[in-house]
Formats: sequence, C-alpha cells, structure tokens
Amino acid sequence: MRILVCSLADLPPGEAHRIETDPPITVFHTEEGEVYAIDDTCTHQDASLADGWLEGCWVECPLHASRFDLRTGCADAPPAKRPVRTHQIVVEDGMIYVVPSDAEPNLPPNIAARLAGGRT
Repeated sequence: MRILVCSLADLPPGEAHRIETDPPITVFHTEEGEVYAIDDTCTHQDASLADGWLEGCWVECPLHASRFDLRTGCADAPPAKRPVRTHQIVVEDGMIYVVPSDAEPNLPPNIAARLAGGRT
C-alpha cells in the first residue's frame, strides 16, 4: 500500500507535510532535495515533528530539542531515547508517495495507550 502525499512541486525544499494517518506521518523535503518520511510524533512526548526545525537530514523536536535523523530515525540525544519509525518514499511522475512501514511505532506512553484503546 502507498499513500499519495502531494506533488513534489507543492513541497518546497526545507518544508514538511503531515499526513493524518494513525499515527501521523510527516514527509520532509530537505534543502538538498532529498525526501524522507518518519512518524510525526516525538518518541519522548506528544510533539509534532512537522513543527520542528529541519537542518540537513535532521529534524529537531519543538519541545525538548532532541533531534532525529530522517534517514534512520535515530535520536541524537535525550530526552528522546528511542528512534522514530521511518517510511519508504516513492517519487513517481512528480508525485510523492509514502509506503508505510510494517514495524511497530515507538510512541510516547500517552499516545501508545490511546492507539491500544486504553490498554498499556
């Protein structure tokens, strides 16, 4: 399965586009022209990474300054310790598509409990 995001022309370099999946996914278009997709929620606390600061292949969480590598999902420093899930990008005929990962997401406890229907 793949999800249509938008046209490449509609996502300028340095910008992000959030997809309302559950959990949300954000697509980033770097200044270098690369396109990456990761889970939108910081693994430390409920914060949208689409609202973070993009620098190179890293996005900084807007709450506590942990950064995530868009290529691998790895966090660079506390308070986030777990990586965000990455997703495959396909650019075809000028359109950006995301192929969602089958891996389990690393979500903060409050979001994980919501998705599990209150089970922890």
